[in-house]
Amino acid sequence: MHVPVTGNGIADSTNQITHWGVPGVVLFADNGLKGYGYTGTHALLSGDQLITNFIAHIYGPLLMGEDATDVQALWKKLYHYPAARWIGRAGISQLALACIDVALWDLKAKAANLPLWKLLSNDPMPVVKAYNTDYGWLNIPMEQLIEGCKKVVAQGFTGVKIKVGHQNPKIDMRRIAAVREAVGSNVRLMIDVNGKWDLNIARKYAAQLKEFNLFWIEEPLWFDDLEAHIVLASFLGVPIALGEQLYSEYHFDGFMASGAVDFVQVDAVRVGGITEWWSVADKAHAKGLPVVPHVGDMMNIHLQTCLAHPASTLLEYIPWLRHCFEEPATVEAGVFKLPEKPGAGTTFRPEAMQEFSRPLH
Repeated sequence: MHVPVTGNGIADSTNQITHWGVPGVVLFADNGLKGYGYTGTHALLSGDQLITNFIAHIYGPLLMGEDATDVQALWKKLYHYPAARWIGRAGISQLALACIDVALWDLKAKAANLPLWKLLSNDPMPVVKAYNTDYGWLNIPMEQLIEGCKKVVAQGFTGVKIKVGHQNPKIDMRRIAAVREAVGSNVRLMIDVNGKWDLNIARKYAAQLKEFNLFWIEEPLWFDDLEAHIVLASFLGVPIALGEQLYSEYHFDGFMASGAVDFVQVDAVRVGGITEWWSVADKAHAKGLPVVPHVGDMMNIHLQTCLAHPASTLLEYIPWLRHCFEEPATVEAGVFKLPEKPGAGTTFRPEAMQEFSRPLH
């Protein structure tokens, strides 16, 4: 599916989009149930087709006749499939695997007649708080940025995140300062660079960033550069959040072991599904690191996992896909409502699939 985003489109430091891509899969089980799984992209039709073709022609045949309830075994079968290993292990293959894994968990929870968070945990987290990103895009003028952030704080959101990464970082500093003044000192304020800066820019503005009392700085540097993040963590003085561009639990291992990340933003639709998300979350929890998932799936999947895992008590809110789901993720007074329907919360409304679907080939 290709779903329109807020207003006339959004921008961060590296991207400008008008639609969100939702390539995915529907798995049909012999018991009559259907499992829905998907990932999120920047709506490049040819890229979305590569993901769905990977599912249809490589992973799909490997699932036929298998026991859909044995999710972890099927994950291993697909991840370690030799022919896929040579061309995958990140990117398209992991996004395709995520779609299938999420659909399998959806099937398993539906078969148990439970929402996924109840299936995953006997001791769920009672509260997942929400912070709002949808008023913080880089293309939003200053006055609207301030008013939008004040609005969501008045609605009860526990924090706001704004995008930075202008060609002139001084503009970013002015926007951060204005939002901090507008929302007050007690509201969590996060900034997201989307990998735009380098160490020189970070060094130049580190002292100023500290003055803003930031809850975190997200993806400050190029995503794969572990060594630079280690250096950054040694002098920045602001907690670092990252993970949406890491495609495997093994990618997270280096960042967590070296102290280069403070908030782990593992994304189930990037790392290969809920199965691998859980492994990363367990490792983060063992190190005392909070897990605050990236919201590439627009909340539904991650609301289920956050409720089930003790490392997660905070989740991003971006409402672009709410109208597409039978049970959308909903925030009241800054807290996510508990999902009640069986499954992973990933079942799409037929009307949305009909309106926003694009051809497979």
